[in-house]
Amino acid sequence: MENKPKKPTPSIKQNHGRHQDPVARRSNFDEVALGFGLEEAVTEAARCLNCKNKPCELACPVNVRIPEFVDLVHKEDLGAAASKIFETSLFPAICGRVCPQETYCEAACVLKDRFGPVSIGRLERFTADYARKNGLIKPPACAPDTGRKVACVGSGPTSLAVAAELRKLGHAVTVFEALHEFGGVLSYGIPTFRLPREVVRFEVDMLRKMGVRLLKNVMVGKSITIDELKKDFDVIYIGSGAGLPTPMNAPGEDLVGVYSSNEFLTRVNLMEAYKFPAVDTPYYVGKRVVVVGGGNTAMDSARCAMRLKPERVTLLYRRTRAEMPARGEEVENAMEEGIKFEFLTAPVELEGDEKGRLKRVKCVRMELGAPDASGRRRPVPQKGSEFYIEADSLVVAIGQSPNPVIQQTTAGLSVNKWGGIITEEATGKTSLDGIYAGGDVVRGGATVLLAMKDGKAAARAIHEKLSAKVN
Repeated sequence: MENKPKKPTPSIKQNHGRHQDPVARRSNFDEVALGFGLEEAVTEAARCLNCKNKPCELACPVNVRIPEFVDLVHKEDLGAAASKIFETSLFPAICGRVCPQETYCEAACVLKDRFGPVSIGRLERFTADYARKNGLIKPPACAPDTGRKVACVGSGPTSLAVAAELRKLGHAVTVFEALHEFGGVLSYGIPTFRLPREVVRFEVDMLRKMGVRLLKNVMVGKSITIDELKKDFDVIYIGSGAGLPTPMNAPGEDLVGVYSSNEFLTRVNLMEAYKFPAVDTPYYVGKRVVVVGGGNTAMDSARCAMRLKPERVTLLYRRTRAEMPARGEEVENAMEEGIKFEFLTAPVELEGDEKGRLKRVKCVRMELGAPDASGRRRPVPQKGSEFYIEADSLVVAIGQSPNPVIQQTTAGLSVNKWGGIITEEATGKTSLDGIYAGGDVVRGGATVLLAMKDGKAAARAIHEKLSAKVN
């Protein structure tokens, strides 16, 4: 009788997985992180100590059953591992790629300090990808129809989480999307080299198979108002995101060649401008690109710009690398790809040529002073430190505010000074009965996982409300 091969011996240290070559990937939009193979995944899963108090699971905003799914990976029972993740999250291939695990589950791993944490995110991605490619994923069972109807505004991660949870409980759910592609920020904001579109489409299609109705090219607040939706739905969930750009308020911001990150990334990611002229979405970056900002959106903008083949991409950030809010992995990838970082630098004026096109950026050097309200040291301009950077185009990626259309067209909906919808934190309830909200339209620009957390919390509250009506 043939002996089954022994499982590979676990490594002491964390496996970060394979990546596409930095030089090669500058010329394509293919996925950068190549992920684990089966043997790598099994080996990495063997490092998990299966702690009794499950610190990783407790640290996860959506409470994925981490030690249990990792143990199933180690046993090579990949279908069961995927099903275990699906108990609390329908979007593991997405979260495995874009969730900042280093802030949540991996930060809580007891192996972190000495050997590096178990690569939970990469194992989640591997499990989801393997199960998808091998036909091991089936839509979760849904309860009998309750006769109650819910509308979800927007098709980003928070609305998708609400739709999934409520459909499982038997409620009829319709998702309204303003754009021509579903996924919200997953489709228009995150580049394909971080999140392939087939992954988003597959996990959205899972909702269709569960019976969720998805409608695109419908801008709620314009095409149809919240008050009009209330006539046909028992509850409405607003997850319309944060796509309103934050301007620099610097002279020259209206010059040709100056983009908001929202416009730039939407052109490149959703409208596939990088395929021009094969697609009819034009773009202009010129030879010298400047990106302003230090978050994940700035990294995405700079890395997309680099792939459009300029001679140089320079990123300006007014603090040091230590203060950058972007994920460390994204910063490292950007540096590997040849993007030049100018830390402690801020643009103060944009200068154009006689045709109104951006020509150069006037900058000033900064130094860090006392902490501001966020707890980070405030950047202070240094006198006499002005200098210029030649630039053909510039992308402003310094933050985004909630999309304002629904707030402007819905009487009685309470908002804060930034335009975010005010909600009850634990339930997502707004100031209007039967209207709930969550994700970036409440928080401003935040993470996919926090948006999903909001959606799951709101779904519980919505189900309680609908169940009370039924009874």
